Amino acid sequence: MTKKQALVIIDIQNDYFDGGKNPLVNPEAAADKAVQLKDAFKEQQLPVIYIQHIDHTEGAPLFEAGTNGIEIHEKFNVQSDDIIIEKQYPNSFLGTTLQDTLKEQGVEQLVITGMMTHMCIDSTTRVAAELGYQPILVEDTTATCDLEYNGETVDAKNVQTAYISALSNFASVTTTSEFLTK
Repeated sequence: MTKKQALVIIDIQNDYFDGGKNPLVNPEAAADKAVQLKDAFKEQQLPVIYIQHIDHTEGAPLFEAGTNGIEIHEKFNVQSDDIIIEKQYPNSFLGTTLQDTLKEQGVEQLVITGMMTHMCIDSTTRVAAELGYQPILVEDTTATCDLEYNGETVDAKNVQTAYISALSNFASVTTTSEFLTK
């Protein structure tokens, strides 16, 4: 970890866990690893930024405003002084204060964690690279789900592998243990 890094925790919210509107495959394991990173960043007094997806449409299929589903998972023990940025799109930069917050904090590199790998992690990682933030994607802190296409099911393991592989062209890909031992 360096003074110019920030940890970005994307959409690790209740709707992606058991009892939520769209439970992913193994979100608990990914969240546990992301908490390890959060604790390490906090210990070094480096920025930790939570991205929280909220849909203000009544009856929204996911992350409906005012529901428990939008809450950042309790594992993170979010505090009142933590940085939380609300978003409405898969790209965490679009229509948010993320880039301004990063500039204010003097951040030059993003360490990216969160959910879903094939949506918000994909979009945010690519844009972070385009904006020059040299993203590091911590693959075991991300989770996804099975996808359907043309009557076929692509299981979550293959979705994860395909997206992480593609994102390795835009980010340095690592694991939690590798990142913490550097």
